[in-house]
Amino acid sequence: MSNDGEPIGPSPIGRRHWLRTAGCGFGLTALAALDAEADDPLGARLPHHPARARSVIFLFMEGGPSHLDLFDPKPLLRDLAGQRIPASFAPPITAMGESQSPLLADKRVWRRHGRCGAWVSDWMPHVAAHVDELAIIRSCVADGINHSGGVCQMNTGAVLGGRPSLGAWCVYGLGTENADLPAFVVMQDSDGQVVNGPRNWGAGFMPAVYQGTRVGGTPPIPNLSAPRGLFAERQEGKLDLLGRINGRAAAAFPDHSELAARLRTYELAHRMQAAAPAAVDLAAETAATHRLYGLDDDVTAPFGRTCLLARRLVERGVRFVQLYHGAGSKWDAHSGIEKNHGELCRKVDRPIAGLLADLRQRGLLDSTLVVWGGEFGRTPMSEKGNGRDHNPSGFTMWMAGGGVPGGVTIGATDELGLHAVEDRMHVHDIHATILRILGLDHRRLVWMAQGRPERPTLNEGVPHPLLAG
Repeated sequence: MSNDGEPIGPSPIGRRHWLRTAGCGFGLTALAALDAEADDPLGARLPHHPARARSVIFLFMEGGPSHLDLFDPKPLLRDLAGQRIPASFAPPITAMGESQSPLLADKRVWRRHGRCGAWVSDWMPHVAAHVDELAIIRSCVADGINHSGGVCQMNTGAVLGGRPSLGAWCVYGLGTENADLPAFVVMQDSDGQVVNGPRNWGAGFMPAVYQGTRVGGTPPIPNLSAPRGLFAERQEGKLDLLGRINGRAAAAFPDHSELAARLRTYELAHRMQAAAPAAVDLAAETAATHRLYGLDDDVTAPFGRTCLLARRLVERGVRFVQLYHGAGSKWDAHSGIEKNHGELCRKVDRPIAGLLADLRQRGLLDSTLVVWGGEFGRTPMSEKGNGRDHNPSGFTMWMAGGGVPGGVTIGATDELGLHAVEDRMHVHDIHATILRILGLDHRRLVWMAQGRPERPTLNEGVPHPLLAG
């Protein structure tokens, strides 16, 4: 699909038709002034190829979780602990400040799990029970050395800001299956600020209507209910006036995508007043479901709530849900990795396992791709004696559901876990794979920006044949 008039599927329902049938108030017809005959940019569209999944839940561990302590055991690290990297190994990238520091052994208990026998450390015992549903990718590669560049690239494909996020590309290509909820939702489990903030889920040079919507807190969607005493007729009158004013401004500035997105947001907010309360009402879930996600434990409850909300959203047709854990780079264990990762894993392990189990038992895992990972991994060299530095040259992510074969391990790092050496998957390959699972060809998904054809993977990347088929 491209914005030069080449849709990937049949035209979605027009905005004028929707307003006529939805009954959201005559004032909202001012939105038609944007382009009365234009197709709805969020209307559901056909994929390029048969899709394996309809939705994505991306579990983003911000700060860089250590593959060496979670999913990629390296016995040689223990043998060479305290020594420098042998000359026979490819040297670390020069930006790693601890490149000459002694190697740091892990302190984990490793076991094989499931029928596939995948190795998982004792920091992830609940996720380990689901390894037969995971495709563990041990050979991920990125370009970002610091958190800003790394998080930016894992979200947008580039280490510098300004490009659309992966979620925005998915919504542009496929639209939404539920016009009463945002197509792209972002959540985090704490009050910390995600590195780069809204740029991670922005639309870049595409219209702002494709950007992510931040949801979370108590209540998850604030200001959703109308103020006391504001009856439907009065609210529609306010929307009518607001629509007329904004419609005139939109007509005067037709290329102002932020204004267009704001107008559609008012329209969406009006519809959400009826649909969203049910979507975010966790009280409607059974006590057994609450326990499954760890809502009965103060440690696991925060991330458990976001995971449960994610399931409820994809269940209702939300296209892309991104959950950030450890906002503020809390997985960044430059020192004290035992305490840091031990606490963080305890917070996420049970909720993630609960999400996988819940999706499976509800028949949603086949249509939902779950992705886990951070912006990079950690080095085998020590930092400050008991921590690890950033490592974009080799780290682990995993995928589950969405038709991805489970119980497989893809690629490998060297014997110290420093560099990916087998079946390397760059961030562009990861994004191309995710898009392909959704039925989108990253080469055909095009937006013309200032006369230049832009694609989500910067004209690079290859979908992994085993993962994407």
